Amino acid sequence: MTVFGQTTSNTETEKPYIEVTGTAEKEIVPDEIYIAITIRERQEGKEKITIEKQEADLKEALKNIGVSLDNLSLSDANANYVRVKWTKKDVITKNEYVLKVTDALTVGKVFEKLDELKILDAQISRVSHSKLEEFKKEVRIMAIKAAKEKADYLLNAIGEQTGKALKVYEQSPSYKIDDSYLNVRGARNEGSLYYVDGVKMSEADKDKIIQFEKIKLQAAIYVKFEIK
Repeated sequence: MTVFGQTTSNTETEKPYIEVTGTAEKEIVPDEIYIAITIRERQEGKEKITIEKQEADLKEALKNIGVSLDNLSLSDANANYVRVKWTKKDVITKNEYVLKVTDALTVGKVFEKLDELKILDAQISRVSHSKLEEFKKEVRIMAIKAAKEKADYLLNAIGEQTGKALKVYEQSPSYKIDDSYLNVRGARNEGSLYYVDGVKMSEADKDKIIQFEKIKLQAAIYVKFEIK
């Protein structure tokens, strides 16, 4: 017996559909600002200023401006360095720390104290937000809702209705931090001015709230909807 089969092309069986891409964007102000601080042994005249002395002074200064010492820790790289060097009984000439603060005003106060203590090797290493993952989900949801809304108004314009979603995928999400200010140092200068986030402020203005460049979250969701 000979059996013959025939396939039907996709164009004959596929239901009518519409393809749309929904996009969304959200900007958030960082609430996690990480300052990298390096303390080195130094000589002032005949006096040797040890790392231990400078660390104690730094901790005291941080407490005075209301920064919890729980947010000050040795950096990962330095922790490894210290462990290896101690086993060889070598002299440690520097310690590297990471300090986390929550706003730009505190950043200014920290750098002011660092300058007073003559700890000059410090910079903002990175910024983030404590609810970053939650905000990423929110932006994705906004994007897929935007796709549905777009399909609805386009089809309504020609008297059709949006059916169920046949295919959904996320295009490359975007998570951007403008890092142009990360190396801006909060140092004082001869005119009693200091900088935070590239903004020059006078002593009279230092209690004003300044904000970092916002973190920009973007999402794009492609959806293929059936047309009823």
